[in-house]
Amino acid sequence: MTTNPAFRLVAYFGRTALDSIFHLGRYSVLSLRALILSLIPPWRLRTLFRQMELVGVNSLFVVILTGLFTGAVFTLQVIYGFRRFSAESMVGPTVATAMTRELGPVLTSLMVTGRVGSAMAAELSAMKVTEQIDALTVMGADPVKYLISPRILAATIMLPLLTAVADAIGVIGGYLVAIGKGLDPGQFASRIQDIVVLGDVYNGLIKSAVFGFILASVGCYMGFYTKGGAEGVGRSTTHAVVCSYVAILVGDFVMTAIMF
Repeated sequence: MTTNPAFRLVAYFGRTALDSIFHLGRYSVLSLRALILSLIPPWRLRTLFRQMELVGVNSLFVVILTGLFTGAVFTLQVIYGFRRFSAESMVGPTVATAMTRELGPVLTSLMVTGRVGSAMAAELSAMKVTEQIDALTVMGADPVKYLISPRILAATIMLPLLTAVADAIGVIGGYLVAIGKGLDPGQFASRIQDIVVLGDVYNGLIKSAVFGFILASVGCYMGFYTKGGAEGVGRSTTHAVVCSYVAILVGDFVMTAIMF
């Protein structure tokens, strides 16, 4: 076996590329299978509602805090910049557009990924290493339909709702900061109505639905194929969060380029 550093480097990148293609293919097959099975009865509505509660209701507080302070901080920066050009009237629509198009969907998805995506990966990883998933298969239950489909569907449904809350709270936080900085309240609100259109809101909600699918499917994939015992659980959880973050940011760029 050669010890040439150049050959070792080429071999390393080759193995990395092949592993990436393998995981991408297996992830795509698992996600597509989960989506198809979610459309085929019997539907486990109780499991779906429980996952919707875990993803949506239990994440509401952190989403509200994120939206509030994001809108407040962004408004401070916008006021500072626009005052240099006497354009304070554009503070309201700028904050609202940024929240609905980008900040609301992306930051909500990242926060939910850290809270829910990691939990999905950890839960399925623990079930995998303790052979509970194999037990489901032996009993005749499809583990993909029973464990993965409800999680993906719940995240896809709840992320737009959480994003809508973050958008509204962010605009309210920006409004309060703007008023505290001396801006005219009527001008702040009226300019939002004049410039921000429903398409901005709809596109942001579409983004958040895609991000919900990404964070749930990546978390479930990492957990479903965990190996290595307790160490593998931690590794899968970490990989799920990191890969979801990267996929959300890349997906945001692609969808922004297409939508706007």
